[in-house]
Amino acid sequence: MSKLPIKNELGFFEIRLESIGGLGAHLAGKMLAEAGVLGLGLNGAHFSSYGSEKKGSPVKSFIRLGEREIRASNPVERPHVVGVFHEALFKTIDVANGLYPDSVMLVNTTKSPEEIKEKLNIQSGTIAVIDALNISVEERTRVNTAMLGALYRIAEFLDPEARKNVIRATFEEKYPHLVEANIRTFDRGYNEVVFKTFEAEDGMVTDFVRAKSSLGYETQPIGGVITNPGNSILKDLSASRQGFLPSYDKDKCINCAACDTACPDLCFVWKEEIDKKGRPQMVLQGIDYQYCKGCMKCVVVCPTDALSKTRETDGYADENRVPHNFVLASN
Repeated sequence: MSKLPIKNELGFFEIRLESIGGLGAHLAGKMLAEAGVLGLGLNGAHFSSYGSEKKGSPVKSFIRLGEREIRASNPVERPHVVGVFHEALFKTIDVANGLYPDSVMLVNTTKSPEEIKEKLNIQSGTIAVIDALNISVEERTRVNTAMLGALYRIAEFLDPEARKNVIRATFEEKYPHLVEANIRTFDRGYNEVVFKTFEAEDGMVTDFVRAKSSLGYETQPIGGVITNPGNSILKDLSASRQGFLPSYDKDKCINCAACDTACPDLCFVWKEEIDKKGRPQMVLQGIDYQYCKGCMKCVVVCPTDALSKTRETDGYADENRVPHNFVLASN
C-alpha cells in the first residue's frame, strides 16, 4: 500500500472539485478515486453533489483517500486540493472555502497564479493554473481530461502512466479514434500546469470557521415570503457558458431575426429605427450576455456570419453587453 504525503486529523487525503454540469468533474473525481484504490491499494471514497442535474448548474465532486478504512461520507469541507473547472464560479461560490494554509488550488484559467491569488484573496498555499479549455479545444477532447492531468501533477503519489492505461482501456473498444487525443490532453495538462507557492504574512492565516445559515429560529422571514425570487430580471447564466459565447458584428447583420427565433433565453436586444425609405424597422442592437448560456444556436442559424463563436475572455461579456431595458409592471 502507498503512503499519502499529507493527511488530516482522521488520516485522509481529501480533494474537492468545483465545476458546472457538462465539464466532466464527476467523471474526473471517479477516476481519481479509482487511481488511489485500484492503482495504489488505498482506501477511497467518491461522490458528487448536484443542484438541478443539468448542463451549466453547479457541481461539487468529493474524493477521499486513506490508508485506513473510510466511514466518513460527509462533503469535503477542508480539502488538501481544490480543482476549479470554471472560473465563472468565482462569482457565486466561495471556491477557496476551507483551504489549509498549505493547500493547493488548481484553476482552469488563462490568468496567472498572482492574479488568482488577488482575485480570491488567498493568503497562503500553492496556486496552480492550467488553460484546460484551450487544450481541450485544440485536441478536440473535454476539459476534464486536461484537468485530470494537472491534478495528477499536483497529487504526485498517483501514477500518471497507470492513468494513461485506464484512458486507453476506456476508449479503445467503443471510441478508438479518441484514445490518442485524450492521452495527449492528459499529458498536456500534466506538463503545462504552472505553480506558484505563497507564504502567508504574520498573523494573516485564519482558522477555519464552518459557514452558518443566516436564517434561524429568530430570523426566519414571515411565512410565504420569497426573499430571492427566481425571475428573469435577477438570473445570471454566465456560469453556464463553457468558455465560449457568440460575438456580434453589426455590419454583417441583416436583421432577419433568425437568431432571436432560435435563442431559448431571449438574449437579443432590439430597437425600432427608421430605414432608408422612412419605414419603421426593428434593428438588432446586440446581446445581453447576462442571459446567454453559450448554446450557440444563434451562430448556427445566422445566414450572414454576423454571429460567430468566440472564446470568452475576462471582461468581454461585461464590456460588450447590451442590457435589456425591462419595464417592471406595478399595480
